[in-house]
This record gives sequence, structure tokens and C-alpha cells, in this order.
Amino acid sequence: MIREIVIKLLLAPFSLLYGGVISVRNFLYKKEILRSVRFDIPVISIGNISIGGTGKTPHIDFMVDWLKAYLPLAILSRGYKRETTGFLIGQQSPNVKSIGDEPFQLMMKHPEIPVAVSENREIGIPLLLKSFPGTRLVLLDDAFQHLSVKPYLNILLTGFDNRFTKDYILPAGRLREWRSSYKRADIIIVTKCPRDLTSGKIDEIHHEIKPLKNQFLFFTDYRYKMPYYIFSPVQKLEWNPEMFVLLVSGIANTDYLEHYVSQRVHHVHNHSFADHHWYSNYDLGQIKRQFDELPGTNKVIITTEKDAARLQIHRDYIIENKLPMFVLPVEVHFLLNEEERFKDIIAQKLLEFKT
Repeated sequence: MIREIVIKLLLAPFSLLYGGVISVRNFLYKKEILRSVRFDIPVISIGNISIGGTGKTPHIDFMVDWLKAYLPLAILSRGYKRETTGFLIGQQSPNVKSIGDEPFQLMMKHPEIPVAVSENREIGIPLLLKSFPGTRLVLLDDAFQHLSVKPYLNILLTGFDNRFTKDYILPAGRLREWRSSYKRADIIIVTKCPRDLTSGKIDEIHHEIKPLKNQFLFFTDYRYKMPYYIFSPVQKLEWNPEMFVLLVSGIANTDYLEHYVSQRVHHVHNHSFADHHWYSNYDLGQIKRQFDELPGTNKVIITTEKDAARLQIHRDYIIENKLPMFVLPVEVHFLLNEEERFKDIIAQKLLEFKT
């Protein structure tokens, strides 16, 4: 604890310098010296202030599942850690390394929905609309801090265990902007909440965040579904308390995942990598070695949907070595029975949209 405080103090001058640059940038946009681009169709941004780990992809997945029945929509992402640059349409470049793991994951789950990547959202959106002129709604992934585009709706996510209200600006903390930037949000969602979140804790967080009168605050948790074999979604895995599990993950925060798996089996061995880690041949060899070292025959490998997207490039190795690798799918669930209220707010805003 003392070491952590000392490190934060040492990094504080750099945080002030970084924060100063961000403040100048935001001021220039506020005074319209730098211009934000608006579009003739609604753009909904789903993002965060902090670096990763808030559950953007599952929340976008929730939005797509719900809205695609009502509106022709498309998704635009930066494509973090992809090996390409510029604007790319996922369906025309169906390779996880060319568009990034999260866009690839969304494309695999919703093959009928256009998914594109671009570092410059203000350029990517017109190119996306040109390629898919029937689009009537764009979901913008991880763009809260990108002021070059003015979204019609701004949804801000913050993790229950890592709320922006208790964090610090980079590099002393994980915030990309000052805490006060939350005021740009129309909707704030506290994600990855414990399922038994008490009314007292909810009131505490309300007081902590202090949403403005025009802002709506929601709370969500994850509901994991039955694991399925990585190359065959119809092949399910039944949990067995005596099963040995090798948990393989390369995501920003594994606490929620580890807690869930450890509640279902007595023996969990965790092998974690950095967020968005590209698995190498060596990594797969190490995973196999650790799996082989687990005792008995009642053993499996469990991974996440995002990791499964990156593991696709090792399909041949996984099949040839008969690795029983299963994917743990996740769904977003709104606490306090507020899913319909959330949908009603979004639907009403979309009905009120004017070009």
C-alpha cells in the first residue's frame, strides 16, 4: 500500500502534465476552435474514461442484439492492436489480426451487421455510410475521449471495482481524462457489479458519482452462459465440481471471471496474459504443457469470447493436439429490473433525433 502511494506521488507531475494537455484539447473543442463532426444519422458512443476492463464489448453486443431488429445498424471500432491501419470493413477482411479481436468477436456473433475499423472516427463513419448507405444507426466503440465526433448519445461505462471516481489520471492512475469529463455522458453504467448489490451500496455510488440532472445512472452485471467448444457452439460443457480447469485469458481484469469459475469447480489453475495479447506458437505450447500437467482425465481449458477470437489463428494446433478448449459466453444483465427503462430512454432519444 505504501509502495503504491509512493509510486503515485512520483508519477503525479507527469499526470499533471498529461492532464494539462488534455485540458487544453478539451477547451479548444469547447470553444469550437477545434470542431466536432456531427452526422445526419444517430451515432451512439459506448466508451469509458479509464483504460480497458469496463466491459465495452458485451454492452455493445447487448445493444446490437436489441436494436438490430428495429434499425439497420453498423459498428465502427478503432480495432485496437490490429496489424493494419486505415479504414477496413471486417466482412471484407475476415482476419482477426487485420481488424482486432473485439471487432472480430462482434462480427462472428453478428455476421449480418457491418463491422468496420478506423483510427479516425470522423473519417471512418462517412466511409462506413458510403459502403452501407442503408445504415440508420452507428454504434461507436470506445470513443468517449475522441471529441472529433459529436455523438448523438454518449454512454459511459465504469467498472464497479475500478470506478473513475476513485481513480487518477495517467500515468499515476488509469484515467485517460480528468474525472470531470463524465459530465459529457448522457448515460452512465456501473458495470461488473456483484449480483447481490445492496440498496445502501447503490445509494453510496449515486452520491459518489453525482450524476447531473440530465444524466441517467444504471448498474449491470455479467451473466455467464454454458461454455461451448471453441470451434462448435452446439457442443456444450456441463460444469462438474471435481473438474480441473485451466483458465486461459488475456483480458484487462480477470477477477470477475475467476470468481465465477471458482464457484463452479474446486480446482482452477489460472494462466493469464496481458489484455489483447496475441497468442504465439510458444504460448500454445505452454498452455498444452500446463494442461497436460493437470491430474486425471476430467479436465478442460476455459477461455473468454475475446480470447477465442485471437485463438482462432491456432485452430490447427488446438484440433491436432485435441485440446478441450471451451469458451465462456457472457451476457449483460441490468440490475434493479431496469433493462426496460434503459431501452425506453434509448428508444425515445432515437425517436426524437433530428438531422
